[in-house]
Amino acid sequence: MQREQTEQLQQIKQFVQLEEGKDKSGHGMDHLSRVTKMVEQICQTEPADLFIALIAAWLHDVIDDKLTDDPNGQQDKVIKFLQDIGLRQAQIDAVMLIIKNMSFAKSLDGKAKTLSIEGQIVQDADRLDAIGALGIARAFYYSGHTGEDIYDPQKKPRLNMTKEQYRHEPGTAINHFYEKLLLLAPQLNTVTAKKIGEKRQQVMQTFLAEFKAEWNGTTESGQ
Repeated sequence: MQREQTEQLQQIKQFVQLEEGKDKSGHGMDHLSRVTKMVEQICQTEPADLFIALIAAWLHDVIDDKLTDDPNGQQDKVIKFLQDIGLRQAQIDAVMLIIKNMSFAKSLDGKAKTLSIEGQIVQDADRLDAIGALGIARAFYYSGHTGEDIYDPQKKPRLNMTKEQYRHEPGTAINHFYEKLLLLAPQLNTVTAKKIGEKRQQVMQTFLAEFKAEWNGTTESGQ
């Protein structure tokens, strides 16, 4: 990577720190650092532009409508910032196309566009951080942040959710696994991510079986 690109990435990281450094929803700098590291790992086996992928990885939550009340304003802010630090318009367009279309919510309203290979990698990295042991921790952290119950056997998982339901209709932490998290591994794009996702999927399935056994007061998972 060129020296100028390294310096630009550092400026982007500082920008994101100002935007999300105080996040208490599970989408803060620790999440973004893991996503960027995973992007670097996946890019070792994929013919992709690492620079574009890393920019999108750092910025993908800044415009997310579950974290901001003004996603359009945040998009404008990001574009101006990238212009100010010297990115070419083609690079900015590539980044914005990724971060505007990679979220799970986009798949619910049918408006997601086909992602570039860089977008597929960033999407994979972000989704891998939502599953497995860390995904379990983040799911409960986010549900606590939004005031959801841990579990209610009377509330069944919502299948075929709309984006409006996903964003605004309260659920439970456990139902979130069936409504989203367990659906992510089969949707991963790259070979590297799929291999990692298989293990993390099993971690979640084992956890859910044990959780329900303990909730029901039984001694063996699945009873």
